[in-house]
Amino acid sequence: MKMLFFDTHPFEKEAFEKANTALKHEIHFVEPRLIESTALLAKDYPCVCAFANDRLNYEVLRILQRGGTKLLALRSAGFNHVDLKAAKELSLRVVRVPEYSPYAIAEHVVAMIQTLNRKTHKAYNRVREGNFSLDGLVGFDLHGKTIGIIGTGRIGAVLARIMTGFGCRVLLHDLKSDANLVGELHCQYTELKEIFQQSDIISLHVPLNPETKHFIDDNALTMMKKGVMLINTGRGALIDTKALIRALKTGQVGYAGLDVYEEEEGVFFQDLSGQILGDDTLARLLTFPNVLITSHQGFLTHQALSNIAETTLQNVTEFEAGEKLKNEVGA
Repeated sequence: MKMLFFDTHPFEKEAFEKANTALKHEIHFVEPRLIESTALLAKDYPCVCAFANDRLNYEVLRILQRGGTKLLALRSAGFNHVDLKAAKELSLRVVRVPEYSPYAIAEHVVAMIQTLNRKTHKAYNRVREGNFSLDGLVGFDLHGKTIGIIGTGRIGAVLARIMTGFGCRVLLHDLKSDANLVGELHCQYTELKEIFQQSDIISLHVPLNPETKHFIDDNALTMMKKGVMLINTGRGALIDTKALIRALKTGQVGYAGLDVYEEEEGVFFQDLSGQILGDDTLARLLTFPNVLITSHQGFLTHQALSNIAETTLQNVTEFEAGEKLKNEVGA
């Protein structure tokens, strides 16, 4: 099938070209993000492949549909950036990659925890400048700390196993508990309030929907332990960013590790080093020495990229063959 990939990055091409060796889809890559002004590039492409920060609103979808697109292949697990109601109205099928490597995300959480805790990023920069002082680099033992994991799907479950290995007390919260996980790790499920009140570290792994948007707000942050470490590798809008800034200013939040940001569209995945950052909220976050921001890179491992490519192309193959779409999402 003839496919156009929007918002393409060099790290993806190799994985998709390798996965396509046997399938023989006709793949074309373009660098621009998919927005209203670029959607016309997809004219006469039956399949469009979109990334996490492409804009798939009604206007974009209508342009794609008029140009002959029939399938939207998301190379991401999340689909909150897609107007699914509009896609259904326009008879556009939507498929995604529901999972690729839970280890990639969970291990990135641990990297963020340890970087914030042991301040290895600061130590690295100091030593390169000839400063071998240890002042200001004191961390804490993870052993014996309590970590609250909100969302215990595949990523949350992997993180629970890793943190158990560190000797942490693991508290879990989800709409549906995993009895096997509890039996294996001897951890426990509890209410959100208990997670907030007891955890030294909190990591977010729930999908973004109307119920979870900004569920980490002023009220939730106030319930947390003074100096809590908050990690978000899920979706940016799980956290009310302005509330987080207020909590950082008072010291209520002692550390924040963010791989996602609610207004990341048009910023993350881009090189803006020669420009003035126009997002005042993000700029304010970057001034805090106890905030670590990575540019939505939690998925970025060779294994995850390979899995994303293989699943995406298999989704397209199923559509072309008229088979049932196992990874279809709809309104």
